[in-house]
Amino acid sequence: MRILLVGAGGVGTAITRIAARRPFFDHMVVADYDLPRAKAAVAALGDAAARFTPARIDAADTRAVTDLLAEHRCDVLLNATDPRFVLPLFDAALAAGADYLDMAMSMSRPHPERPYEEVGVKLGDEQFARAGAWTERGGLALVGMGVEPGLADVFARYAADELFDEIEEIGIRDGGNLTVEGYEFAPSFSIWTTIEECLNPPLIYEKDRGWYTTEPFSEPEVFDFPDGIGPVECVNVEHEEVVLVPRWIPARRVTFKYGLGEEFIGALKTLHAIGVDRTDPVEVRTGDGTVEVSPRDVVAAVLPDPAGLGERMHGKTCAGTWVKGVKDGRPREVYLYHVVDNQWTMREYGSQAVVWQTAVNPVIALELLAEGVWKGTGVLGPEAFEPRPFLDLLVAYGSPWGMREQ
Repeated sequence: MRILLVGAGGVGTAITRIAARRPFFDHMVVADYDLPRAKAAVAALGDAAARFTPARIDAADTRAVTDLLAEHRCDVLLNATDPRFVLPLFDAALAAGADYLDMAMSMSRPHPERPYEEVGVKLGDEQFARAGAWTERGGLALVGMGVEPGLADVFARYAADELFDEIEEIGIRDGGNLTVEGYEFAPSFSIWTTIEECLNPPLIYEKDRGWYTTEPFSEPEVFDFPDGIGPVECVNVEHEEVVLVPRWIPARRVTFKYGLGEEFIGALKTLHAIGVDRTDPVEVRTGDGTVEVSPRDVVAAVLPDPAGLGERMHGKTCAGTWVKGVKDGRPREVYLYHVVDNQWTMREYGSQAVVWQTAVNPVIALELLAEGVWKGTGVLGPEAFEPRPFLDLLVAYGSPWGMREQ
């Protein structure tokens, strides 16, 4: 297998460090708009760098990405960029005859009149609309294959296959106790993506109602996370699992709630109130005239790079899937989870916990595809595949998962 990795930020760099230890692929091209960043990601691999090549690419340029795939004879494109670039990369892989894998899906657009009640364009709708072309070509686009979405969806499929006869609700619950020394507000993941998912209308699925939306940060609940993290208040956030899970798993209700904390929510609300969460360019006067700049890009530029926060971070992050239903005629509730300690990821990989936890899952998926354990055509989510091989390989990668009866 030959891989084109697009994006050498925190997650992309972690992907290279994880993949470098595995023999399943022949070569990986590490491409980024910032060529020095791609070169740094490869150079950091030391003796393992022989299987990696840095390259410069504009992820928005579908033709250029198609040409790069052909030049390096890549079998698959792994997208580690933010959601703005999903569609051009998705289309480039289709045009080049390569398979495709991402960790975040094509962007949503709120309902123009009733954004907090009705669905507009959902996450991933534009990718699923192209499913016929992928099936006709015999190619695979594996979408939403990070940690959330990704591992959380694998947990949902495992629960449906092995733990329940009927499922009432599947609820993704994400929380942690991570702190960052020296910063009052320092997101551990891309602020661009964080703003997008936290300030958009959250999505909820109910079997009798279909998909609908609600207010951001709605329906707060306190969830007790394992491995010493403890109780964290979680709120509704827009996320791909609510789109993906109902496509393959029969559940009466699907939700996603994220443990953000009052201070974090307050900061996001302030960004929204003053309009700097916007993506449309605005004119800014400078000494040489005016330039157009996206307010959200300015926010991203002034905040610390999440990839460089590892030495200042302490604590653990937990991603998991809570499932409520019936097994053998009796009520049952379980929480399937994956906890990662920042001290361990920094010591073992030099990557902070949140980006490492995201990065390990697409590498595992690629290994399963390379070995022919996972097979498929069209646009598919993680729920479309057998979960047990993935969970077994996660343990083999040195990062076990757990299950708690609720």
